[in-house]
Amino acid sequence: MKKKILACLLILFPIFSLGIAKADTVKSKYIIASDSSFAPFVFQNSSNQYTGIDMDLIKAIAKDQGFEIEITNPGFDAAISAVQAGQADGIIAGMSVTDARKETFDFSESYYTANTILGVKESSTIASYGDLKDKTVGVKNGTASQTFLTENQSKYGYKIKTFSDGSSMYDSLNTGAIDAVMDDEPVLKYSISQGQKLKTPIPGTPIGETAFAVKKGTNPELIQMFNNGLANLKANGEFQKILDKYLASGATTTSTSTVDETTIWGLLQNNYKQLLSGLGITLALALISFAIAIVIGIIFGMFSVSPYKSLRLISEIFVDVIRGIPLMILAAFIFWGIPNFIESITGQQSPINDFVAGTIALSLNAAAYIAEIVRGGIQAVPVGQMEASRSLGISYGKTMRKIILPQATKLMLPNFVNQFVIALKDTTIVSAIGLVELFQTGKIIIARNYQSFKMYAILAIFYLVIITLLTRLAKRLEKRIR
Repeated sequence: MKKKILACLLILFPIFSLGIAKADTVKSKYIIASDSSFAPFVFQNSSNQYTGIDMDLIKAIAKDQGFEIEITNPGFDAAISAVQAGQADGIIAGMSVTDARKETFDFSESYYTANTILGVKESSTIASYGDLKDKTVGVKNGTASQTFLTENQSKYGYKIKTFSDGSSMYDSLNTGAIDAVMDDEPVLKYSISQGQKLKTPIPGTPIGETAFAVKKGTNPELIQMFNNGLANLKANGEFQKILDKYLASGATTTSTSTVDETTIWGLLQNNYKQLLSGLGITLALALISFAIAIVIGIIFGMFSVSPYKSLRLISEIFVDVIRGIPLMILAAFIFWGIPNFIESITGQQSPINDFVAGTIALSLNAAAYIAEIVRGGIQAVPVGQMEASRSLGISYGKTMRKIILPQATKLMLPNFVNQFVIALKDTTIVSAIGLVELFQTGKIIIARNYQSFKMYAILAIFYLVIITLLTRLAKRLEKRIR
């Protein structure tokens, strides 16, 4: 009997001493998507590095289990869509486990039990859920807090306003656009620690478990490695250290910085590299997409005045379809819809880079309007000039090149300048697919320090200066051509 017990102990000893066995990796590197502003789970610190519970946890698990990861932070909605479209292998973003999400995702073991809690301004008289009758409560879209509010709306009689990000929600509360917010308890308390003048009059309510997720039926080894790593971190105490780092009383969730970010100069001094990076992406998007749009727009503009009915019909369909679809929906369709469609047909994941998707969306959108500018410019030239040229035996193509287009170009130039300015502004819209251009960069900074007024003022000045300089340059070019 003693020999059998000893044999069992010898078998179990490696398991207890080395931790839970590791799963075999299938890929050389796993792409993990996350939120960009959901402190203390994930946020940018004052050194502009993504940190938080989720970031530390997934890195520690990857190290423990011996697999390589690449983390992207496009935002919660974009992260979910990225996993569904196969552009990311998993998501860790303070994501609550719900029955609806279980139909789309496979979840790991829970690593945090979430509470939702109500936040109101310090001067508010709201002290219970009953006081919310006819009031407006803000909540982030797609969260367990939203589910809680929806389920209890008829009981307490409040109105719900959803937001895509936390910074916009808290700004709306501070300006009086909404009366209260509902958010995960650590998130709301973090905002208070960062200077938000809020209070929590009602104790938090358990809303479920928080877990890591992958697209249903894919990457099962990633779930196994996460669970194994989580168990090991809990056993050796590393997991509790991560929680205490961000949730313990008096915990410091941002890296120490001597720069005062409550001033515009402080914001610029501490974030100028990040802002310049975002500005570079914005300019690249605008310039590349507009150059492509001019080529496409001229082609379809020429089709629209062609003597051939089939070409005119093709141009009309292109312009009507593209102009009839909002740019944000067009970008989302290209970035998420097309890869999903391809996968449904071929069974193979075909992700599209966010910059490429944004460029395609902006190019097509601007091309539809440029096509109309070209059509209008050509038709503004007196029709008699075309008739006179053709009566002299000059071909249609040569008449367009030598007589019509030179005159039409002078008429079109001001509209081209205006369209470029619009294209530059439209780059803010494609941030919805997670592309971190200038506007999205500003939102990420705001999510860390809640200096929304000053940060948006800085962004406004950036856009004003760039657009003014480019407009002046375009006008000089217009004068030279004329």
